[in-house]
Amino acid sequence: MDEKPYQLLAERHEPIPMKPGSKKKIDNEYERCGTCSVFVMTEPLTGWHYTHVRERRTAEDWAFEIRELLTVHFPNVPKIRLVLDNLNTHVLASLYKTFTPEEARKLARRIEFHYTPKHGSWLNMAEISISILSRQCLCRRIDSIVFLNSELNAWTIERNDNRDSVSWQFTNDKARIKLRHLYPQH
Repeated sequence: MDEKPYQLLAERHEPIPMKPGSKKKIDNEYERCGTCSVFVMTEPLTGWHYTHVRERRTAEDWAFEIRELLTVHFPNVPKIRLVLDNLNTHVLASLYKTFTPEEARKLARRIEFHYTPKHGSWLNMAEISISILSRQCLCRRIDSIVFLNSELNAWTIERNDNRDSVSWQFTNDKARIKLRHLYPQH
């Protein structure tokens, strides 16, 4: 799982639609409508994806997304192995800050954290989904969280219907070469 900041933008002038032999024309002026955070989760082997937009990226926002993952999408899975970066909100304390101790403990028992190393976010497969999402859906001006959630929902449904999985090609041998600076030198 990971998050992506997103800037909400509106058109100042109506774009001129494309015509035969002419591309769509978009004015470079826009109206800034605020920012938000796009939460993305993926289960790379099955091709399951999840996206949701929140106004912010706080500990509470993260905790609500984790509760959604555990109680709505995977309610019967005893343990979720969650790969994520070392962001300050990606900790069990966020659950305890947001929910009652009983609920936080119940959720925390079902999560096994695997943090990517510093500067190693490319090891998080959710980053691959974010890259695809950025190219296929977020590469245009969207002016509201409601509309953005609607567009992300359509993208997510299509990805899930197609079972677009991640074909991870990074092997241990490749890791020893690329990450050799992390291994002890003899």
